[in-house]
Amino acid sequence: MSDPNGDDRRTSDESAADLGTGPNDGPTNRPEEATADIDSGTGAGDGTRAGGRDPRDEPMQVATAERRRKTSVISLLVAVLGAWVALSVFVFRTAPAPLWNDVLVGLVVFVAAGYNYYRVTNDVPISTGIASLIAVLGVWLIVSAALLGMVGGLFWSTLATGLVIAGLAGYNAYEAREARAVATETGPGA
Repeated sequence: MSDPNGDDRRTSDESAADLGTGPNDGPTNRPEEATADIDSGTGAGDGTRAGGRDPRDEPMQVATAERRRKTSVISLLVAVLGAWVALSVFVFRTAPAPLWNDVLVGLVVFVAAGYNYYRVTNDVPISTGIASLIAVLGVWLIVSAALLGMVGGLFWSTLATGLVIAGLAGYNAYEAREARAVATETGPGA
């Protein structure tokens, strides 16, 4: 007996043998055929395409790999600069306030940038919040060089390092935001 709604769950071979009909005489329930024709525009849940890949994925993968390479190098450089800020107080003689400022800010920059570097090397996007925090700390280094009365080599070292940290961390924060926007993009016409 046949289902009046035409929702037979038999394969086309069983249908043809039992009913004496051909493979195109009624609907069958084959999920692999049904999903092959679906295109949501997001790539999520879409079936395989001709050639096994979505042609939109290749440029996205190249851009993602390039972005990952750049942000990992920048994060590592910022971590090294944070270590320099923390250790520079031992190279230049200074008062206690600038000493502790540079040590604490340098260690936070080192740990935060190291964390972002760790994330990127493990195929996890960098944290926009952490990159933004590092950029703000870079700006603080610029301000604190004058505010805390640093003089001589420590002043110029803190000022220059703060400028570089703020710029590189700001770039990383921008790239992290852009990467997130691209990853959550719903496709053409969205």
